[in-house]
Amino acid sequence: MSTPLHLTGFHHLTAVSAAIAQNKRFYTEALGMRLVKRSVNQDDVGAYHLFYSDKMGTPGNDITFFDWKVRPEHRGNQTVTRTGLRVEGEDSLHYWLGRLTELGVSHSGISEVDGRPTLYFEDPEGQRLAFVVDGGLGDDLVPWERSPVPAEHQIRGLGPITMTVPDLAPTDALLQRLMNMRAVRQYPDPTSPEHLVHVYEMGAGGAGPHAELHVAVRPDLEPAIAGAGGVHHVAFRTPNGEEYDQWLGRLEAFHVRNSGPVDRYYFRSLYFREPNGVLFEIATDGPGFMVDEDEETLGERVVLPPFLEPRREQILAGLEPID
Repeated sequence: MSTPLHLTGFHHLTAVSAAIAQNKRFYTEALGMRLVKRSVNQDDVGAYHLFYSDKMGTPGNDITFFDWKVRPEHRGNQTVTRTGLRVEGEDSLHYWLGRLTELGVSHSGISEVDGRPTLYFEDPEGQRLAFVVDGGLGDDLVPWERSPVPAEHQIRGLGPITMTVPDLAPTDALLQRLMNMRAVRQYPDPTSPEHLVHVYEMGAGGAGPHAELHVAVRPDLEPAIAGAGGVHHVAFRTPNGEEYDQWLGRLEAFHVRNSGPVDRYYFRSLYFREPNGVLFEIATDGPGFMVDEDEETLGERVVLPPFLEPRREQILAGLEPID
């Protein structure tokens, strides 16, 4: 029998910023993440695409931003509504509570969500984030020694990620039947306790929040209107090209409309929408961000994939300074 095809967790999450210089300061200076790739949106080269991560840009650590001068998101359902950033223990959560308070960052205080100590907060544009204690589960962090945050308190990666939909049934069918996730539990929505959040698990099982997609069901909400402070898409990890090809075949077998193969140079991608409209991506772990930069200089200059390199001068002329 063939081994079932499983996603191994989150690869990255991509959101939208209308104030990209401020965005860079917040994620590198306040949150202490490393800017590991300074590039452009490959489909809209007038916009930066910035990737924040650990020292090495390890898959599963990246929160990325498109630089679009758009209005703020109008919140609602049919989108990703909270991005978890993992820390190892409650000591780190208390460190972050103090740091966010000192920096004047809007936050909720520490509470327990789905059995885990959690600290909700927002970035300056209203991007909804949370520090979540993962107890050391998930891939080990590669600390960035130049971060303003001590190594023991640095962000360990993404998860869980919460999306909100009006109707669970079609999303549940896609997650379980196509994507081989498992429905493992549910809990009251902290923002609306009369509604439930359903937890879906990826990978081998019991892996932790880096491999959990949380689906809040909110039929009382109108659809979100995309904008700054909102999420564009969430990407899931597949380890190699062989399994990537299998996922493409699986999408076709289930008659799911998709992008077809997309080579992003740093990873290969597949894009499709789940039935409630949230944009999903499946991305390979490699080749990674050091395919065109040295480890020591990641993110220090604008790098372009080879197919855009002949247009470098024109592209750079259209980008605003962010340092």
